[in-house]
Amino acid sequence: MKLLVIGAGMMGSAAAYDMAREESVESVTLADADKKRAKDAAARINKLARNHKVRAVEVDAGSEKAAAKLMRGHDAALSAVPYFFNLGLARAAVEARCHFADLGGNNTVVREEFELDKKAAKRDVAIAPDCGLSPGMASILAGELMRRIGGEAGALKIYVGGLPQNPKPPFNYQLMFSVEGLINEYAEPAKILRKGKIVEIEPLSEAEVFRIAGFPPLEAFHTSGGTSTLPETFRGRVGECFEKTLRYPGHLAMLRALYDLGLFSKEKRRVGKVEVGPRELMAKLFEERFAGMDPDVTIMRVEAHEKRPGGLRALLAEKRPARVLSFTLVDHSDARTGMTSMMRTTAWPASIIVQMLASGDLAKRGALRQETEVPAEAFLSAMARRGIQIQYEER
Repeated sequence: MKLLVIGAGMMGSAAAYDMAREESVESVTLADADKKRAKDAAARINKLARNHKVRAVEVDAGSEKAAAKLMRGHDAALSAVPYFFNLGLARAAVEARCHFADLGGNNTVVREEFELDKKAAKRDVAIAPDCGLSPGMASILAGELMRRIGGEAGALKIYVGGLPQNPKPPFNYQLMFSVEGLINEYAEPAKILRKGKIVEIEPLSEAEVFRIAGFPPLEAFHTSGGTSTLPETFRGRVGECFEKTLRYPGHLAMLRALYDLGLFSKEKRRVGKVEVGPRELMAKLFEERFAGMDPDVTIMRVEAHEKRPGGLRALLAEKRPARVLSFTLVDHSDARTGMTSMMRTTAWPASIIVQMLASGDLAKRGALRQETEVPAEAFLSAMARRGIQIQYEER
């Protein structure tokens, strides 16, 4: 297999490393607008993987023509650049007849990618948006829980967070992925299922306490993008479906204050003779204040709650609690490879999907919904081989 990764940042580098260490992968092209960045990353990966499979090239991710030219000759490509490049890159992949996946995270962009479904299928190309941690791995696990619980559920709940192992006040947070993606999560509406119907609600809302062994009580709240296509897929079969972000206590109150002040808005404001974009300013400040490579931990729990005919009264009459099926992940950074947990749990799932596309293990063409198309057992096995254990429980 000949694979392409566009974007040589943390996620792109981690994905390229994962691809390079697989025997079935012949070569990996790592592309970035900054040629030096790509070359430095390729050199690190080749040393870590103990081979010379990765080569660096320069490409402008905003140029569909340049991207399509680069994609030709590759079996599949992964976009590891900010979400606003993904639609153009998906179009380029269809043109180049190259399978395509991205790290996604923006509902509008994903919807536009799905509009390429028929054209992609006609050209024998698969497009897999929203590959990564959540959406991505969480979607695959949610789909598997739905199969195991019988196809209908009272609720499908996802809790996920990337956190510093040693939080530092006042924000108790460390930026471990694209700042544009982070602010998009905090600024855009969250798409959920409520009483079986798709609704949009404010981000940074409906906080609850989340508990897991080994950690203090965490805050869980709605953010944008995490449910991806789950609400459309399970509308009418699931009463409630949502994804909530996990943070240490106190983080939400500070973020909510910034949101209420309008500091995540795209609408520019005139300050003197200068126009200032609040979201652009916050992105710059977040990069300066939150960036870091201290040890991190990723926590994820995906739950499917049994749907009982007749509701609560029937449940009480039967004198047994409803079943809850769940997958739980707790992963830490790896000092040996220098990979953060967020890199391992975001980039490696995307790499697995790209390899499945290129090898033919994912045979569907057109736009793919991971919760229905990705074989969960094969995916879980691939993650386990990489040392990432995901625990299943039924209670």
